[in-house]
Amino acid sequence: QVQLVESGGGLVLAGGSLSLSCAASGIIFRIHDMGWYRLAPGKQRELVAAITSGGSTNYADSVKGRFTISRDNAKNMVYLQMNSLKPEDTGVYYCKANFFRNSYWGQGTQVTVSS
Repeated sequence: QVQLVESGGGLVLAGGSLSLSCAASGIIFRIHDMGWYRLAPGKQRELVAAITSGGSTNYADSVKGRFTISRDNAKNMVYLQMNSLKPEDTGVYYCKANFFRNSYWGQGTQVTVSS
């Protein structure tokens, strides 16, 4: 059974930092592309950052230079380091694993950035 479990969310002041983690199980992690998505109030879920199985990364324009995605294939983990947080970064952050037509989602972790 596939499980993606996010952790590390919380409440932080604008300008602060948070580090999110996603632990994967039940999949061959190293062959999956991984991504972090965000669902903000009143908006559609959007891609924040992604990392391929080969380690290539891409970011939403709104987070470039502030967020860093990384993965540890030995630990089946993907991370999102978020710096210089802004109130507009508030939302539920989801981890996603993707391999061809198969996609799996975590349950999400809340990030709230207060001004």
